[in-house]
Amino acid sequence: MKNLMLRISALLLILSLTGCGYNTFQSLDEEAKASWSEVLNQYQRRADLVPNLVNVVKGYAAHEEKVLTDVADARSKVGSMQVTPELINDPEAFAKFQAAQGQLTSALSRLLVVSENYPNLKADQGFRDLQAQLEGTENRITVARNRYIETIKNYNVAVRSFPQNLTAMMFGYTTKASFTVENEKAISTAPTVSFEDKK
Repeated sequence: MKNLMLRISALLLILSLTGCGYNTFQSLDEEAKASWSEVLNQYQRRADLVPNLVNVVKGYAAHEEKVLTDVADARSKVGSMQVTPELINDPEAFAKFQAAQGQLTSALSRLLVVSENYPNLKADQGFRDLQAQLEGTENRITVARNRYIETIKNYNVAVRSFPQNLTAMMFGYTTKASFTVENEKAISTAPTVSFEDKK
């Protein structure tokens, strides 16, 4: 009788563990890390384009010192951040990351607006290539951010849903930060690039 009770208890324990959601959290956490890595890859790609873009613009529009300095400062701020996979678990650090990326996006937009005043710059093949790469990168950033947002939504729903929330509490899984910016639409829109000369 005692052996039967032990077997029934073991079976109940195994059945309760299979539905606890632990493996789901492992899978969702790995998906979140992978999505975050892709976001970082695209932001890094953009940051790598900035010095070349600034140098080309500087050759044609050297007196636009304020705009060029703003872009360089914003890129420097982004580059100096310590970005690790754990950043997505720290809402304050995540907000600082978003703010720095938003500042760079804004500075690059101003730079592209300034370039409209210089027909020779707009005609420069190197500048046009960099603009095209930047536009493509901004589109990739938008796609990567959207995938990340969707992944985090699924993770956060699992953390907050019963009975998986009990497992989440037991193993220390908490909700992760997602992208939330006051002007999300403007930040996720790629810069408009026009190559037509003004007449």
